[in-house]
Amino acid sequence: MLRGNSVRILSGNSHPWLANAVCERLNVPLTPCTVKKFSNGEINVKIAESVRDEDVYIIQTGCSDVNDNLMELLILISACKGASARRITAVIPCYPYARMDKKDKSRAPITAKLVANMLAVAGCDHVITMDLHASQIQGFFDFPVDNLYSEPLMISYIKRNIEGWKNSIIVSPDAGGAKRVTAIADKLGVEFALIHRERTRNASGPEERMEVLVGDVRDKVAIMVDDMIDSGTTLALAARSLRDNGAKKVYAVISHGLLSQTNMKKIEDLPIEQLVVTNTVPQQQHEAGCSKLVTIDVSPTIAESIRRTHNGESISLLFGDWAEGAGVNGVGVY
Repeated sequence: MLRGNSVRILSGNSHPWLANAVCERLNVPLTPCTVKKFSNGEINVKIAESVRDEDVYIIQTGCSDVNDNLMELLILISACKGASARRITAVIPCYPYARMDKKDKSRAPITAKLVANMLAVAGCDHVITMDLHASQIQGFFDFPVDNLYSEPLMISYIKRNIEGWKNSIIVSPDAGGAKRVTAIADKLGVEFALIHRERTRNASGPEERMEVLVGDVRDKVAIMVDDMIDSGTTLALAARSLRDNGAKKVYAVISHGLLSQTNMKKIEDLPIEQLVVTNTVPQQQHEAGCSKLVTIDVSPTIAESIRRTHNGESISLLFGDWAEGAGVNGVGVY
């Protein structure tokens, strides 16, 4: 139940399905607005209803045409600010430019910080996002940021849908995901493993391979967990490495299934049983091209975070048993 000033939920063109699913769960209509382009590519926004003194939530994710989607979000925020909205919350399930969060080489930009600055200048008061590539990105903002986690939904899916999960091992395809996989392994009561990616040079050019550094995957169900998949190269190398090391079955569970550079037939041919992703980015097109792709619905978690934020309640509940329960019916929504 929502109390106080009414909630207004707006959406750009990045993920209208998710916006409608959130509205349906909150029993709130999606505020009509038109977001389209002029012939020269400039974005034009028209909000059809008043948002004066309202609590506004703009749902826009960072996928496919990232720059257009980001610009749509900034213009929507600015339009609501100019229309005297009481509070403006940007709901960004997949934060754009999250991988550019540090200066890893000379003259490299920290674009995740630039995006934070742009949101602040546009007039944003609060950000709700999910599974940031690096939690430190929250420190780029001078206003509140709620970083939701898909981990409870993943755990729920593993327990209910992966046969033999009690004899499984949770695998991180790189050292950066060690904290994530150890947390999931502890909650499931199973072991974890780490894979190291090596680049070697030979006569035909650079060659990449992966080898298991920590953990024994032989005769176990290997469940790879990562925060993002884009090209699918890491997944392909890791899956073959786990099979070569004797894993009985291989599953991949990943938060953000960008899959922007991935040939879905390539995923179909990999030695994995399923590729499980959340719908923080649209997956309809990807699912049509790959029978192994399974989608977990995050709309219950996002809707509950909006309800709790509006009512001034704590959202820490979303990181525990409630979220696992919400994931029971949140699979295969398309």
